[in-house]
Amino acid sequence: MTGQTASQGSTSGDGSRPKPGTVAVIGGGVSGLAAAWYVKQALPEAAVTVFEGSPRLGGKLAVAEVGGVRVDLGAESILNRRPEAVDLARAVGLADDLVHPATASASVWSRGELVPMPKGHLMGVPGDPSVLTGLLSAAGLRRAEAGPALPSRSRLRTEAETDDIAVGGYVAERFGREVVDRLVEPLLGGVYAGHADEISLRAAVPALVPAFESGQPLDEAVSKILAAQAGAANPKPVFAGIRGGVGRFPVALTESCESAGVTIQRETMVRELTRTAEGWRLVSGPVPSPVAHEFDAVIVAVPGTPAARLLKDAAPAAAAELSGIEYASVALATFVFDDAALPAGSGFLVPPADGRFIKASTFSSVKWSWLGESGKTVVRASVGRHRETADLQREDGELATLALADLRTAIGAPDALGEPVDWHVQRWGGGLPQYAVGHVARVERIRSAVAAQPGLAVCGAAYDGVGIAACVASALRAAREISAGPA
Repeated sequence: MTGQTASQGSTSGDGSRPKPGTVAVIGGGVSGLAAAWYVKQALPEAAVTVFEGSPRLGGKLAVAEVGGVRVDLGAESILNRRPEAVDLARAVGLADDLVHPATASASVWSRGELVPMPKGHLMGVPGDPSVLTGLLSAAGLRRAEAGPALPSRSRLRTEAETDDIAVGGYVAERFGREVVDRLVEPLLGGVYAGHADEISLRAAVPALVPAFESGQPLDEAVSKILAAQAGAANPKPVFAGIRGGVGRFPVALTESCESAGVTIQRETMVRELTRTAEGWRLVSGPVPSPVAHEFDAVIVAVPGTPAARLLKDAAPAAAAELSGIEYASVALATFVFDDAALPAGSGFLVPPADGRFIKASTFSSVKWSWLGESGKTVVRASVGRHRETADLQREDGELATLALADLRTAIGAPDALGEPVDWHVQRWGGGLPQYAVGHVARVERIRSAVAAQPGLAVCGAAYDGVGIAACVASALRAAREISAGPA
């Protein structure tokens, strides 16, 4: 077995706290790359190594050419209202290529019609139910305007009850089931590919937790939040993109890491992680020919299931919690047309209650001006939700055909979409962690168990958010924990 000898670490300015001299990052997705970048910035003299099991870096962010146009095969936008990801994109040389959507309007494909997305809601929860006119049925609107069918949560709570609740159940209690089915469900599904009746309020819509805890009327709470947002000076656009595709972000991040001296080992699967007297031992390579590596500190930046396997000996309590996080698989079908007539707006969401094949569509060449400049029409459609895998078992051609049929039906003009000049199906198996009720408390338990092991940290989409900004923030947190050295 070959190895890399662990350093005893350097010391801080006052000599009181040793810093790690060698740091391993397991996982080369955007979280792992960001963690390595942050560690190297904080500890320029440290030897930082990223281990990635696949040939490609970037995780679920990627670009490819479809129909002569470079398009994103994964996420195509970054949350702009929190700073971590956009600031890091600037730091790695993408400042001049940060852009914002050309249009913020969207629709809901509900009951066979494209209905404009209502204004004045927070993740589908309205401040005033009247904004849902046109989306809800007459009966559904009356129910939303009628108020809670049951006493408020604060009056119902007992000591035995959890301090979390599913978003769907919470909203349905106040506004009725139709609000959940027609707006909350498709919005949450677009983020998590999950189910509103299972997704945690604390994890998915934390701004509403104070109302949940106090029993404040939900519409009143949303109205105050929206008013505060509207009153903010120079509010930022909600989302940002990158000219040429968000998939350029991990490429630029990789280049910046390597320029700073970070070592990146592709096609190097880490199979074991154990604590040693001096730090940590990683074992990579095939079972017959294992390779051992010694490090002072380790950041585990892989999804929940592989993280659980790695931590089963070093942090068994964390491993048990991580193994309980379920994941959803999704597919993205991208179509490129020479020219196509699209409705106004950036795309539409689809309520699962309508039983359609696709769950959302983005008119990418309308949403992003840099794609529109190609002269082509680019449309994406997403397929798949948590535990609903039958549609994902179809081969690529059939999946694309069914998705295109839904797009044509939604647009409602038989000739609006001709035959695409090219198409691509990208599958992301186990791509989205599910934030079930109690997720925030689960993450606290994971981090507590990990923190008990010196020189160990975790980051990624399994913890504080599935978006790029949340993943980068998670990486920053892990890097700070490691860079600080032992407490």
